[in-house]
Order: sequence, then C-alpha cells, then structure tokens
Amino acid sequence: MKIKTDNRLTPDETSVILDSVADGVFTVDENFTITSFNRAAESITGVPREEAMGKECCEVFKADICEADCALRHTTRTGKPVINRSISILNARGERVPISVSTALLKDKHGKIIGGVETFRDLSVVEALRQEVEGRYRLADMISRNEKMRDIFNILPDIAQSGSTVLIEGESGTGKELLARAIHDMSTRKKGPMIAVNCGAIPDTLLESELFGYVAGAFTDAKRDKKGKFAIAEGGTLFLDEIGDVSPALQVRLLRVLQERQYEPLGSNRTLRADVRVIAATNRDLATLVKKGQFRSDLFYRINVIRLYLPPLRDRKEDIPLLVDHIVRQMNLARNRDISGVDRAVQEAFFNHDWPGNIRELENALEHAFILCPGGQIHLHHLPDTFSFRGKGGSSGSQGETPAGTLEDLEAKAIQETLIRNDWNRTAASAELGINKTTLWRKCKRFGIFPPG
Repeated sequence: MKIKTDNRLTPDETSVILDSVADGVFTVDENFTITSFNRAAESITGVPREEAMGKECCEVFKADICEADCALRHTTRTGKPVINRSISILNARGERVPISVSTALLKDKHGKIIGGVETFRDLSVVEALRQEVEGRYRLADMISRNEKMRDIFNILPDIAQSGSTVLIEGESGTGKELLARAIHDMSTRKKGPMIAVNCGAIPDTLLESELFGYVAGAFTDAKRDKKGKFAIAEGGTLFLDEIGDVSPALQVRLLRVLQERQYEPLGSNRTLRADVRVIAATNRDLATLVKKGQFRSDLFYRINVIRLYLPPLRDRKEDIPLLVDHIVRQMNLARNRDISGVDRAVQEAFFNHDWPGNIRELENALEHAFILCPGGQIHLHHLPDTFSFRGKGGSSGSQGETPAGTLEDLEAKAIQETLIRNDWNRTAASAELGINKTTLWRKCKRFGIFPPG
C-alpha cells in the first residue's frame, strides 16, 4: 500500500471533488484548451466530458460573449477575476440557457500562469421565476405591482382601442411618455408613427410652426415648405407633452384641430385634414390653471375625455425592487456589464428616499452607480451624494439636501452603521465602504468606534 507523503490531491481525488460540486466547472491551459470538465458542466451544457476534453473552450462552451468579450480571456489579460457575470449559452440541443460565470487564474507553485478555471451556475429556474413575476406585473414597457398602476393596466387595452383623446397627468419622471407609447402600441394606429413633442421645451413662437408646419415665404427664413408634427404623425399618434405650458393663443389653434380635425400650415390658406390621435400630458394641475384663467376650459374638456393619473414613485415604493431589477438588467445589456444588483443598504436608502425626480431619478442614480461600480453588487458609495449616509430609518429628503453634522460626524456615522450592518466584520465593512481594512481600523480608532462588549 502506497502512503502519501504530502497533502497534494491526486488528479482522481480532484475529479471526485469537482464532480460533487453543483456548479459547472472547467479548466483550460494557456491555449484555452479544456483540461477538466466536471459532471455539472456536462449536465448544463449537454456535452459529454470525453467530447469536451482537448477542445478549445469556445467550441464547447458556446456563450454569447465568446467572440468579443470572453470572461476567461479578460481574466488572463487583466489578472482580475470575473464574479457572477450573467450571460447565456447554447447547449448541445441548441437551447438558450441563462447562467452566471466566475473566472480565476491557475498558477503553478512558482506563480506562473498555467491556465484558468471557470465556474458557472444554471439560472434557468431563476430566470423562469423572474419572467413569471415580471409578466404578472408588466404591461408593454411598464412594470408595477402598485394597486393604482394595476388599475391603469387593466383598462389600458380598452382605452387604446377607443381612439379617444387621452390626458395623462403626473409629476416629471413618472413615465408619461412610456404610457402614451403603450397606448399607441395597443391601438389600431400602431402601424402608424408615434411622434412626441415637448411643448414646454420649445418657445411659443416656434411651437406653432413645429406643430402645423409652414409654406415657403411664411416668414423670413422659410425658404421651402416644411411639414409640421401633425402632418408627420398622420395615421398615427401625436404625443403633446407638457401641454399646460402652451400659450392661450396657441391653445385656440389646438382646440380647432381637436374639434374639427383640420388646420392650416403657417402662411397657407389651404386647409389640411388631421388624421391623428392626440395624447396630451402635463405635470401641472390643469383644473387649477383653468380656474386661474391660464388654460382654456374648452380645450381642457376636449383633451380630458379620458384622464389617467400616474402616481409618483414615493407613493408606489413597492415597485422599487422590480424597477431596480429591470433597470439593472437593461443597463447590463446596453453596457456589456455584470452588475448583479444592489445590496441591502442601497435598498434601504432607496426606500427611505422621497424621489422628487421619480423613475427618471432612479434610472440616473443607477446609471451613476454603473460608472463607479466595478462589478458585483452596487453599494452606497457608488450612488450619487443624495443617497450618502442614509441608514435604516433615515430620510434622504429632497434632491440636493445636505444631512446635518460635520463631514467627520457623517463619516463616523457611516462607518459605524456599516460595521453594525456587517456584524462588526472589518473585512466585509471595508469592502462595502471601498477602503482598505487598515484604513478602516485607523478611522475606527480615531472616531472611537469599537464593537460592544
């Protein structure tokens, strides 16, 4: 009987261990030729071990990143591991399988790189569950489990088919244009154009020509005829955003289009028909503007045939996890990143925030985090300053609000809250704060922050 004289594992022992792992694992040499392929890798890819061994990994592991952005090549080139990057592969049956991959370098006892190892996890069940949950709370490109939003979702198909003028009210950033596009896409006009005009962003003198067009010679710079948005949207939908900012003079012309379905381009005496459905939106209270004489009552009643109100994000915070998951996945795809989500502290900060900019502000916060976050989870220090130093139960206040206390007070508070959140584990806390563990120890000593007991 041969007795082992060291603690190194034999190839057979290594194989047994790898086969007991639930995640797929394969290793490659410096030429990216597969040198080991465990049982889970066989199961997930549908490729037998004997067939995989000796082949280049891209021939076996048919991932959507193999050609342009191979995770193993990235690790070999930079020396940095890839952790839980969400991708998809094609298995032996040609089926798409969602997985998450992690990579690391293999080195010999002298530190020389001799290859790499990639582990991957089948996310099919997770993906199916996500699609089921999202499908239950999704309509077109809108996602919500909020009761008021669900009421809108339920009646939206009937509204879309009606062809009536719609008024969408809600604060800036709540998704009014998204709702207008959903109405258009579900309507009988979906094959026609959907044209959006921000009435608040165009000076009133230009807005009239923008909407109705003009003929050559209508004014000094009118060298040739130009179609207006009503003509461009012919057979489709015209979305008039921020209609509450339109001047009383232009309101008269809009009223005529809505009542008589006809208009004249500037400088023309020829009347044109307007085969256009109008969806209007505003972040102002039009009923109040009518009472103040700032908005025509007849135009208000003409556009207020069907009124939809989009609640602000602060009144539908149950939607934040769904929205964050959706936005992170969209940004991962658009930027070829592997952000896995947000940590608990970020979730708390999001729930405690008042969201004056609504969903647009949430998108901006996550886009900011994507720039600073190298991978894995998004932490508090990756977010804009608006969300800094917000612990459990705290209020993030409105945009631009500065928390009370000196910078040192705020730093000490953030460090203490992070340590408590990580059960006083300095390694975990320093990783979340993005500072060295030694630096964290010095700051704790300076601020007098020590674990209880």
